[in-house]
Amino acid sequence: MKILSEYPTEVLVLLFLIITFLQSGIDKLIDWKGNLDFIKDHFKNSPLKNSVPLLLAIILVLEIFAGLLMAFGVYQLYTSGAKEIALLGVELSAVTLIFLLIGQRLAKDYAGAMSLAVYFIITLWGVYLLNS
Repeated sequence: MKILSEYPTEVLVLLFLIITFLQSGIDKLIDWKGNLDFIKDHFKNSPLKNSVPLLLAIILVLEIFAGLLMAFGVYQLYTSGAKEIALLGVELSAVTLIFLLIGQRLAKDYAGAMSLAVYFIITLWGVYLLNS
């Protein structure tokens, strides 16, 4: 596979993030009510409690859009070696993770916030690689 020999780390980071964000977004689409109920309960004592449906919809759109950009970016890497679309998707992933971090911190879910650090490090690594 030509793409893995030319851009192995970039493609593996992109695949990891594509799976992460598309799965999360698709799960929200398929089980909107279940996700909404869980998130409402999670944020019941936070300043965001009255905005949960809107904020969940925003996160859903960001996740799907980031995943699609990265998927198209892998295709573009394969066909032309261009990295711009993949980089845009990874940058959008980083912004999405920052939004999620803000939410976790406001909900005082410090363990959940800490677990986002792993995803953020991988995302930053992707930004670095795709900027090189």
